Amino acid sequence: MSANLAATVLGTPDPPRLADFYRELLGWVEVSREPEWVRLRPPESERPGLSFQLETDHVPPIWPQQPGSQQMQAHLDIAVDDLDREVEHAVSMGASVESYQPQPEGVRVMRDPDGHLFCLFLPGF
Repeated sequence: MSANLAATVLGTPDPPRLADFYRELLGWVEVSREPEWVRLRPPESERPGLSFQLETDHVPPIWPQQPGSQQMQAHLDIAVDDLDREVEHAVSMGASVESYQPQPEGVRVMRDPDGHLFCLFLPGF
């Protein structure tokens, strides 16, 4: 038997709402939806997807990290072809742009509506 990564799972107090955000941002399709669990996949692909699991006590990480605070365990890197347009699109759906940006161009550190960090980036960055 071989092992394959099936999905990255994000904890959230509202799985359907956060799944809708990423479905719209990525243009992915919903595979299943329950109040406490939602699965998304890239269209017409068996590549790993994203799942959203109910975590009523979700605490967003501090960015940039600081000793003794909730640390970021992982983040999503999302390649885009027009950084400004995609940042604007994400913000229009409830994301926010972080004030601390470790790279001056080509990458934007952002937060989804529940505070998970993700980066939008241009190819080559």
